[in-house]
Amino acid sequence: MASRLLMRRVCSLSVRDFCRRPVTVSSSSSYSSSLTSSPAVQAFVTRSLLRPLFHTRSVSFNVQDQEDFTDRVVNSELPVLVDFHAQWCGPCKILGPRLEKAIAKQKGRVNMAKVDIDEHTDLAIEYGVSAVPTVIAMRGGDVIDQFVGIKDEDQLDSFAKRVSE
Repeated sequence: MASRLLMRRVCSLSVRDFCRRPVTVSSSSSYSSSLTSSPAVQAFVTRSLLRPLFHTRSVSFNVQDQEDFTDRVVNSELPVLVDFHAQWCGPCKILGPRLEKAIAKQKGRVNMAKVDIDEHTDLAIEYGVSAVPTVIAMRGGDVIDQFVGIKDEDQLDSFAKRVSE
């Protein structure tokens, strides 16, 4: 089983990964010790073993300005969960990764926009955000659901699933 997983990871590497750092073998007496002590080999092994087998495309993005919000959220063909947060907010730091996991489970059926209320106060006021974290679900420019505060992973999964349907 372990050898199959290792083979999958090695086979999934691109040519670019091999070309970044060519493997150099020193003139040591033992070929295997010089190969494993090579920084290039160690970097290659670390990169390939730590990389997940299945890559998921990121569906979350940071909103840059009002125009970006309109283009990517209001005019989006997919439903979008808008995470209104702040850098100083402890619960926001807990909710963010949980919400990203729930969105990833939807396999591209829902996007997630992150809005920092300190940078985009106008958006927070426009959507009636009075506390953070606030998550608003939008489809076709209309607010379809929302919640305030932290939710556990099961609640977030069901929320994301409801929005994606």
